[in-house]
Parts: sequence; structure tokens; C-alpha cells
Amino acid sequence: MKLPSIHLLPAKEKAIKRGHPWVFSGALSKHSVKPGEWAELCDHNGRFLAMGFVEPGSIAFKIASREAYQPEELIRLRIERAIAFRRKAGLLDRKDHQICRLFFAEGDGLPGLVIDAYGIHCVVQFHSRAVFHYRHLIAEILAEQGFPNVFSKSRESLHDKGIEDSYLLGGKQEDVFLEYGLKFKVDWEQGQKTGFFIDQRENRRLIGTLSKDKKVLNAFSYTGGFSIYALAGGATDVVSLDSSAKAIELAHENAVLNGYESKHHGVIQDAFEYLKDMPSDFDVVVLDPPAFAKSQRVTHNAVQAYKRINSMAMEKMPAGSQLLTFSCSQHISRELFTSTLRAAAIDCGRSVRLVQHLQQPLDHPSNLVHPEGEYLKGLWLQVD
Repeated sequence: MKLPSIHLLPAKEKAIKRGHPWVFSGALSKHSVKPGEWAELCDHNGRFLAMGFVEPGSIAFKIASREAYQPEELIRLRIERAIAFRRKAGLLDRKDHQICRLFFAEGDGLPGLVIDAYGIHCVVQFHSRAVFHYRHLIAEILAEQGFPNVFSKSRESLHDKGIEDSYLLGGKQEDVFLEYGLKFKVDWEQGQKTGFFIDQRENRRLIGTLSKDKKVLNAFSYTGGFSIYALAGGATDVVSLDSSAKAIELAHENAVLNGYESKHHGVIQDAFEYLKDMPSDFDVVVLDPPAFAKSQRVTHNAVQAYKRINSMAMEKMPAGSQLLTFSCSQHISRELFTSTLRAAAIDCGRSVRLVQHLQQPLDHPSNLVHPEGEYLKGLWLQVD
């Protein structure tokens, strides 16, 4: 089937030819293709440039391929390649490891699609109606790849209350999974995102190496991922801090699952309030807040929030303590986040050493010309 064509305005090909997968509305000539429909993108003379789909809003077209494909053919190709990459990287088919991001939107060549694997279950989040249209095909491909239980969780991501989150195939067979041998209960049906923040896997592992005989604070803890790794690494006392009672309940359940309940303490409180009077004996502090900047227009406010929480923590941390601090805001660049932490250190008058930059793991790849995909920024700091 021939896809409809959309044309760029004159002199608007430069960003497209550099490889960026987004086309803004001001670069397109008038067309009749509706949001959620697939189309070919052509220059103003009608020469084929790419194929993809139309979106509502300022990002009006998302590129899925520089070559011509039928959507069904391309979707299968992209998913099979993404899973093969993760198998080759050793992230799948392991006895000690059952949690992995199978597909990461632009980073795996198809905007609008995120797939997380928990054992033989997949949770699929659609961020585009054009890809959502092929949800049953995607479920079939995943079943062929060894994931017979597929849950679509897209009501929130598509901003449509008429969509029900539901199983496209199979159902829930278990809810406790291993990450590097540690047990985590995952609630993808009711929990945030797909139920677990897979992108912090390697940073959680790092916390485990820093926590022996240490007292650890895990702020914005959600279900306690960092906390469990700290306990497994030999921490003497771990505090999980979150404003959600349900999150703290699940964090403690994860501590019980792993046999660390006696050293784990949950605190239900706003992190900003807790940090005002934070005890000054935490050897390791993790600050992993939700995205403070969900749009470009609130970047300034987000920077002030990051500066404030980090300054509050640094001020009370003992000399020689470790701070692992993160931003998952797409609109906060690595450079801006680093300069914000520099300002926080100056404000509280502490000497702070940058030990290492931290980032998302290899199952969250980004397109080199799409820096927006590098959303997770972290710093390992030593407070002296």
C-alpha cells in the first residue's frame, strides 16, 4: 500500500539530512494527513527523504526510517533487531537477571514505542497512536520472541481516558523478578511507568559497592531499588524516603523478600521537608527525584529545585560521604545539571569532588543525533 506524502517547505531539509528523527510543524507544507497516520516525507520538489508518522503538536512528524517500508514490515524489523542486540549484550536469557528494556523508542529506531520485559512478561507503552494501531502485531512479535504475556499500558502515555490498559496476550503469571540476583516485586498494572525504573540498574549496582558498613539515605525511593542494593552491599542501616505510602510499603516488601527487613526503615514524607532536618550521619545519599522539568518552559524552576535539594543534602552530609544525584528531565542537559550541582556546592559552602558521571544503561540506547534520548544524567560526588 502506497503511503500518502507530506512535503517540507523549501530549505527545511538540513536537520532531516543530519539524521534527527523529529520534524517540527513550521517545516511542513500544508497537508491532509491526520495525526496518527503513517506517511512518506518528501522535500519540496517531491523527492523521498524518509517515512514515519504524523503527530499532533509542535513535533508534527516523527521519522521511523530513511528507507521506504510498509509499517508492519518496519515494526517487525526494528523489534527483532532490538531484542537480538540485547541478547547479544547478555541482558536476556539469564538465571540471575529477568528485567530489561527491550525497546527504547528513537534509540531503537521507532519513536513512540517502549517495551519493558519482566521474565516472560512484556509491558508495552505507546506514545504514538500510529504505533498503537499495530499493538496486536507487536504482541505477536513479542510472543514469537519468547514473551507470551503482553500488557499494554498506554492510557496515560497517550492521554486518552477512553483507552483501557489491558493484556494483549496472556496474563500475569508472577510478579517477583530478579535483577542481578536480587528480588523485586513489580506492579506494572497499577505502579508508575511500567512498574520499575529499569534505567537505574547499573547505578543501583554501584550503590551496592559503596554501602558496606554505611548508613544510607535513598530519597525519592519509590519501591526501594537503591535501598535493596545498598542492603545487599552490607549497609548497616538504610532509610527509604518517599511521599507515597504505597511506594514505601512496596519498598519494605522488597526488603523482606531479600531478607533485609531488620536494617530497612521507610519514611513517608515530602523529601524537601525531610532534608530540612536530615540527620547528619548518612554516609551515602541518593537523590533520584521525578522529572522536575516536563517541558522547556519550566526549566528555570526545575534548575532551582535541583539546586535546592542538593544544597540541602550537601550541607548536612559528613566529610568523606558520597552523594549520587540524578536528573531524569529530558530538558535538563548534562552540562546544565553539572553546573547546577556546582552552584549547589557553592551555596552551601562545601568542597565537593566529582568522581564520575552516571547515565542510563545500554538497554536504553540513544540515537547519536537525538540527544533528547539521553535523558538520565547523574553525578557521583564526594562531599568533603
